[in-house]
Amino acid sequence: MHIFLRKFFPSACLLLTVAFGSFAVAQTSTASVPAPASSLIAQPIYPLSQVHAGLHGTAYTVFQGSKPEPIDVEILGVLHDAIGPGKDMILARLAGSQAEYDGVVAGMSGSPVYIDGKLVGAIGFRIGQFTKQPIAGITPIEQMLEVLKESDRIERKYASKTLVPDNAPASLDTGLSRTENPTSTASSAALPWKSPADSEVQPIDTPLVFDGFSSQAIGMFQQRFHAYGLMPVSGIGSASPNEVDPAPVVPGSAISAILVSGDFSMAATCTVTYVDPKRLLACGHPITRYGDISLPMTKAQVVATVASPLSPIKIINTTQTIGSFTQDRESGILGLFGEQAHMIPVTLELGGIAQPHTYHFAIVEHPSLTSAALLATVFQAMEDTNGYNDPSTYRLRGTIDIAGYPPVRIDDWIAPTDQQSASLPVALAVAQRFESLYRNERELPSIRAVSLTLDESAGRHSAQLDDARVLASRVHAGDRVTVEATLHPYREPQRVVRLAVALPITLATGPVRLLVSDGTTLDHTLHLIPNPAAPPLGLGETIARMNRLHPNDRLYVTLLAPVPQATMEGHDLPAVPLTMANILQPAKDGGVFSMDGETAIALGSQPLDFAVSGSQIVTLDVQP
Repeated sequence: MHIFLRKFFPSACLLLTVAFGSFAVAQTSTASVPAPASSLIAQPIYPLSQVHAGLHGTAYTVFQGSKPEPIDVEILGVLHDAIGPGKDMILARLAGSQAEYDGVVAGMSGSPVYIDGKLVGAIGFRIGQFTKQPIAGITPIEQMLEVLKESDRIERKYASKTLVPDNAPASLDTGLSRTENPTSTASSAALPWKSPADSEVQPIDTPLVFDGFSSQAIGMFQQRFHAYGLMPVSGIGSASPNEVDPAPVVPGSAISAILVSGDFSMAATCTVTYVDPKRLLACGHPITRYGDISLPMTKAQVVATVASPLSPIKIINTTQTIGSFTQDRESGILGLFGEQAHMIPVTLELGGIAQPHTYHFAIVEHPSLTSAALLATVFQAMEDTNGYNDPSTYRLRGTIDIAGYPPVRIDDWIAPTDQQSASLPVALAVAQRFESLYRNERELPSIRAVSLTLDESAGRHSAQLDDARVLASRVHAGDRVTVEATLHPYREPQRVVRLAVALPITLATGPVRLLVSDGTTLDHTLHLIPNPAAPPLGLGETIARMNRLHPNDRLYVTLLAPVPQATMEGHDLPAVPLTMANILQPAKDGGVFSMDGETAIALGSQPLDFAVSGSQIVTLDVQP
């Protein structure tokens, strides 16, 4: 009998342990999904001060479909100042077959964690990259609620009350009384937030699903998006903005922020942490950390969760728009239901030898993301055609409509080179206009619409300026001078272009120089391309200078008269007397005034059927 018990008892205990474990897992797997809170006051909060190792809780996230699934969570401890000064992180181990197989998945950011039915925080960080256990960092809910300070002062007052449990001492520090980290304010948030590459604690990547883009286009610009903690992916998601999605938005639901919509789509997806009838908090870390933002907020469905030792990820389909994300802060992002986001409508017409096609899409209005989104979309639109007509040369024209200012005009001729097709330079030409506008230190532009036209010509239509001369170098003021320029078109015989220009009648005697050049050289000569070291210009002056840029399908002749030229607060003052220069010396010391030894005077230009590059100097001798 004793022998039987000794043999049976361990087996029985093992069976009971397995049965009890199965029961516990079954309990977790059937745990009800938390419902949205009626208000922040009604949301039970588990204070960070009471979090310690050994506690067990439940996280919720969507692995497939729209319904969040529970994940067992074991608290390992609290890491003080792990995210930043005064910003703590809760370290936790995820348990269960799903979590152990998939790990800490891109798109899981924001998954709410509950202890005893109270919200403690959101999964926001991964620990290492090839870890054998699913270890995650949790952003405390107190820190996430600081985001609400920027949107609702009244709600913030109530939130600070609910963070104190009934049995807590009156002096309990809830975290909301701390001075907000200055790095989370909009003034310093223009820089993207990303942990160092060799850091063991990093924000969980936010999948940025590209719909309508090739892998080449994504690969070309992915580093720009990686800088914001976004993981560009293609071919494993789609956008259906007009699809009615009946699934409710609850804690643990997938939610998406739209960067581009229309014929092209870019959507960044994370998970809802907190939701009430008016708003929601998500992600548990920033996307761009820019502060005030305006991004369409859509529901999302998880098609599948792909396990990977390097980058496990959720495959996402975005559906109907339900509001707008308005805050992107250090501890998470805030979305408002029913709010309409401001996006920049873009029309892009492709013509020429290709089958004409017009693209319609909208892009985010954001000082950093707008240019990146335009780079990718314009490049992709051109590559759709360029694959059949490579190499190709493009005539780029368009306007950027800005509230309160004249539109920015774009007119350029861009040819391919030995190193690359014209697609990238064209996309850069568009994006650089936006970067120049958004870099303005005096005013942030409000861009209402963009219209672009690209006419494609098969082949490489470019030429190098090899030489320039005049038929007679001894001239008089007011004479008409003929300039001969020798151009060498790509893989064609040299070509001589003649251009007659009139000299000013007030030209002083002595040697003067003629600059024969392409448009870019002339733009630098006329200071239309600002020196980074120069004082900042106003938005109006920036636009005026952009509208004076010269297209490269013309040959330009410019007189460099030996008369000082000044630049005063961005305005050119030709033929400035030295006496005035001395008077303006204090302004020069202040950086708002500069002098050149020559005054540039445009004399004329010759239209061509190719893009010109290069410059030459011709010297004239002006006779009395």
